Amino acid sequence: MPFVSMKFSIVLAVLLASAAFAAEEKKEEKTPMNSPNEVAVIKTSEGDMVVQFWTDAAPNTVENFKKLARQGFYDGTIFHRIVKGFMIQGGDPNSKDPAKENSYGEGGPGYNIKAEFNDHGHERGVISMARGPDPDSAGSQFFLCLAPVRRLDHQYTTFGKLIKGDDVLEKIGDTQVTRNSMGEPSKPTKRVVVDSVKIVPPDSVK
Repeated sequence: MPFVSMKFSIVLAVLLASAAFAAEEKKEEKTPMNSPNEVAVIKTSEGDMVVQFWTDAAPNTVENFKKLARQGFYDGTIFHRIVKGFMIQGGDPNSKDPAKENSYGEGGPGYNIKAEFNDHGHERGVISMARGPDPDSAGSQFFLCLAPVRRLDHQYTTFGKLIKGDDVLEKIGDTQVTRNSMGEPSKPTKRVVVDSVKIVPPDSVK
C-alpha cells in the first residue's frame, strides 16, 4: 500500500505542476514582457509624450531603456538640459535631487551599453542616447530632437520616435533657460519633471 500511495502522490504532483506551468504560460501569452510593438509613455509635468521604438535598428538600446523604465529608474528625473532648436535631454538620476544640480549630466545606471549606430536619422521627435566622448559610454541619459540634427547621424544611437505629444515636446523645448556652469544657454529655469515612463501595448494609448 505505501508504494501505491507514493506513486499516486508523484502522479498528483506532476499533474499539479503541469497545470501550474500551463496557467503561467497562458498568463505570459496575455501579458508579454518584451513585445516588439510596445511603446513608452513619458509622463511629464508638461504633459505626455508617446515614443515608438525601433527594435530592428537598436534592439539592445531599446531593451535597456525598457528595463530602466520598468524599474522606475526615470521616475522623478528632469529634463536637465534644454537647447532651443536642438534637443531636450533627460534620464540622469542625479537630477532627482535639486541639491545635486552641479552634477546634472553626469549620472547613469552604473554601467554603459555598446553603441548601435544605425540609419535612422536625427529628425524632430527622434529619441537618441546621450553619451560621453567614448561611443560606448551611453547608459540611461537620452535626448529628444527639436529639429533635424544631421551632424549627429551615425554618431549617436537613435532608437525611436515620438508618435504622440509633439505639442508637449514643443512646450518643453520652449522652456526658459539660463547659462549653465559651462556657459551654455541650456539650464532650465524651472524643473520639467518626468513623473514616470510606462512601457505599454500600443493599443492602450489613445
